[in-house]
Amino acid sequence: RSFMNKSAGVLLGIVVAIGAISAGGAWYTGTKIEGVLNNAVTNANKELQTAMAGSNGTASLELVSLERHTFTSTAHYRLKGEGELFGDAPVELLFVDHIEHGPLPFSRLVSLKWLPVMATSNYELEKNPATEKWFAATKGAAPLKGVTNIGYDESTTSTIDLLPLETALDAQSSLKFSGLTMNISASAQAQKVKADGYMDSLKLVTVAEDQAPVQIELNGLTLASNLAKSSFGYYTGANTLELTNSKTTFGTKQSVLGVKGFEMKNLTEESGSNASGRADYKVDEVTLNDKKIGSANLAFSLKNLDIPSTMSLMQIYQTKLQPYEKAAAEAAEAGLPAPELNLTEAESAQVKADLQKLLAAGPQVALENLSLKTANGESRANLVIDLTKPQSMDLPPDQLAKQLIALLDLNIVVSKPMLIDLLSVQAQLDGQTDAKAIVDQASGAADMFSGMAVGSQLATVEGTNVVTKLHYAANQVEFNGQKMTVEQFVAFLMSKFAGVTQVQ
Repeated sequence: RSFMNKSAGVLLGIVVAIGAISAGGAWYTGTKIEGVLNNAVTNANKELQTAMAGSNGTASLELVSLERHTFTSTAHYRLKGEGELFGDAPVELLFVDHIEHGPLPFSRLVSLKWLPVMATSNYELEKNPATEKWFAATKGAAPLKGVTNIGYDESTTSTIDLLPLETALDAQSSLKFSGLTMNISASAQAQKVKADGYMDSLKLVTVAEDQAPVQIELNGLTLASNLAKSSFGYYTGANTLELTNSKTTFGTKQSVLGVKGFEMKNLTEESGSNASGRADYKVDEVTLNDKKIGSANLAFSLKNLDIPSTMSLMQIYQTKLQPYEKAAAEAAEAGLPAPELNLTEAESAQVKADLQKLLAAGPQVALENLSLKTANGESRANLVIDLTKPQSMDLPPDQLAKQLIALLDLNIVVSKPMLIDLLSVQAQLDGQTDAKAIVDQASGAADMFSGMAVGSQLATVEGTNVVTKLHYAANQVEFNGQKMTVEQFVAFLMSKFAGVTQVQ
């Protein structure tokens, strides 16, 4: 019995000690949480400003109030957005945040997550005039909610949920949405961020301008990001978006365009003061009215982009060019002459210096691959342009263009069998039903295209492909195997297009 009493006493002592430590931690967290939230809001506003750069809009987050207690706090936030991205009128979203203080928030204790955290934040969207319809679509439940655990090193792990909804958007439009869940983890000050998300389905029903019904269905959307903040303050890393399939029903005949296996990947990297990036798009299968058309690929890349000069040019674009574009558009609407773009001497000199620095790094822009493959053929194109710093930025335009481009390489391959496949699909869309007539007509059109391209000397024929090749470097052009100077090439093109204009 004595042993049992001692054991009970020890156990009670441990429970009291844990309770005291937890209460002490909660009090400490309660005194510190305001500073943490203010830091988070400040950092969020910096990121919003960066994200909105070049978008003709602004967005900001504000900590409206904080009620602090021993074990919990309640915070209210306001997110404001205005500009083209948010439509005609400014948008205001309100959030309430129920914060459980650490080190062992109750919700983590009951879910057996006993790793100490500073706080657990449970936030959700609040109803206001801008979000009333959204709340109605989720039958009064907060349509957006999330849980964030804040570590003592101010790292965070979050889960964000957009709730399922089904609603009429107007008399002719409706939306059905399965909901979307995002998981996000970030180090202190969000120096590193990882995120992944999934949406099962979305269905939008509406009408086009010609009053034909339109139905868009998306299934199996996956999102993933792995990013790190660069030394210049923006994020580099990888983003991926995958869509299992989509179906779009459109037109008076209610044709159905299907896409399976869509994938988009982009990657940005930094090396010293230079950035590089690429974007890859892939579609495994495109169908029309359940008939397979083919697959497609697209890849862009950018290399040797000088970061400081690019950021400087972006700042001048935001402060000078964007307001000018807006003023010019307003003047055009009012039937007034366009205003003048006024750059100070210092700004003009800065732009010129930035452009020279940008070009001195030898940036390269490339369309690495554009391809479309059908049952009987594949067409593809690629283009590489290397830029370099000219002797002077004040040269005449033709001389400047020659000196700006260090290298240009263009290759285009159009497959005649692929053209026939596409033209046959178009004929079926137009309502033609005679299979032999469709193929004959498509073959005739493909032959005519090939004959015109070769006859104009803009392409050559290699087997069943119509091919164009252009290579330029050091004032020397090679076009479809023929060498000439830039001047001769320009004269050749002008003669061809002048002939086209006269025919028209």
